[in-house]
Amino acid sequence: MGSIANFTSPPQLFTRRLLQQKTCIQMETRRLLQPSKALLTTTSDAAQQLSTTTLVIQEEKIGVLLLNLGGPETLEDVQPFLFNLFADPDIIRLPKLFRFLQRPLAHLISILRAPKSKEGYASIGGGSPLRRITDAQAEDLGKFLFAKNVPAEVYVGMRYWHPFTEEAIHKIKMDGITKLVVLPLYPQFSISTSGSSLRLLESIFREDEYLVNMQHTVIPSWYQREGYIKAMSTLIEKELEKFECSEKVMIFFSAHGVPLAYVEEAGDPYKAEMEECVDLIMEELEKRKITNAYTLAYQSRVGPVEWLKPYTDDTIIELGQKGVKSLLAVPISFVSEHIETLEEIDVEYKELALKSGIEKWGRVPALGCEPTFISDLADAVIESLPYVGAMAVSDIEARQSLVPLASVEELLAVYDSQRRGLPPPVTMWEWGWTKSAETWNGRAAMLAVLVLLVWEVTTGEGFLHQWGILPLSLHWPTP
Repeated sequence: MGSIANFTSPPQLFTRRLLQQKTCIQMETRRLLQPSKALLTTTSDAAQQLSTTTLVIQEEKIGVLLLNLGGPETLEDVQPFLFNLFADPDIIRLPKLFRFLQRPLAHLISILRAPKSKEGYASIGGGSPLRRITDAQAEDLGKFLFAKNVPAEVYVGMRYWHPFTEEAIHKIKMDGITKLVVLPLYPQFSISTSGSSLRLLESIFREDEYLVNMQHTVIPSWYQREGYIKAMSTLIEKELEKFECSEKVMIFFSAHGVPLAYVEEAGDPYKAEMEECVDLIMEELEKRKITNAYTLAYQSRVGPVEWLKPYTDDTIIELGQKGVKSLLAVPISFVSEHIETLEEIDVEYKELALKSGIEKWGRVPALGCEPTFISDLADAVIESLPYVGAMAVSDIEARQSLVPLASVEELLAVYDSQRRGLPPPVTMWEWGWTKSAETWNGRAAMLAVLVLLVWEVTTGEGFLHQWGILPLSLHWPTP
């Protein structure tokens, strides 16, 4: 079930097998993961059952790997962090023919963006609090799991900064973990977030014999879980109470954006999941007699390509023009405070809102270590455990994960079979006046400009140097 190399069965076959085994697995879960019930009896049989259950848990070393973005902890970390970010092909998707430009382009972009990014991080204390908060979440998750009779080691693996995913995997191997639950800390699945982290993890697993043989499962998203929805609704309810006329407050969900091509061409479920997530939260609020108007927009776009719309900044201006006077911002795609909540939302968007005619501004905090949220994550881990350990290791077909850690494309196929149908991908390369062609023709033009920029950086000659925009010499990182 944990083997990457052995993922060969079609998603439909795997789904049928999963449904057939679900009932017996659930029964086994109740028996193995609820030893506290045996404490209510005093018979020798009950004592023996408790002893057996404890033995089963002790024989396995359970690990939980939390995946997150990462962030620079000091201002000196900003430029190398940005390089790691833009060197990821899931962030900047170049055609295969031009993949050799990925690292040079990332180096150029990181140098150009570093000064402005440093200003942002300086305004929130000189670095991102993401690692500190994620470490606290990991610690609390371990405590909740232990309280629920499932002792487990919880690890943190960041995609673009320390502790890197490779560092977490090293600890997992050193600790001798035999069953691993991979839990991205992104409520909604996207190729650029969870997908990127899982793609890296896949490559690490494939090259390591210990990891290939370690049983594992992946929880790709959890935005629809009751605990998460209730925790978010409670935070919104508390912030609404701070307004004088709470019923007139517009609830403004602001989600991190992704390029539109990810959704239309690559089948990214992010937009559909985000919209459903907002609907679920509003349904929960309606149960609490809260029927405020609400809207959803997307923030943090980068570059000239089209991103998911509506954009957060444009929407704020439009709401002000329509006469909205009170706005409550909800960072819907973030579970930890970082640069995009503390600086982009709290400073930039608040200032824009006040200039646009909105008089009262509020912001819902990120979930952080909110107990209902962390307890629900612990339940998600526990519910996934039968899919890790209840099947025979010797049976190759039975070793498939709940959602397998294989290629992101294969993951999306299984992911689709268990949820909703994704929009069919359009042709990835087509000439003429089609929607796809316009996208790729535009990218080709952009790429030509980028090639000229790279040439300038490598040769030290050109109009950007003559105008003083680029320094006379740059040193490339060692591959």
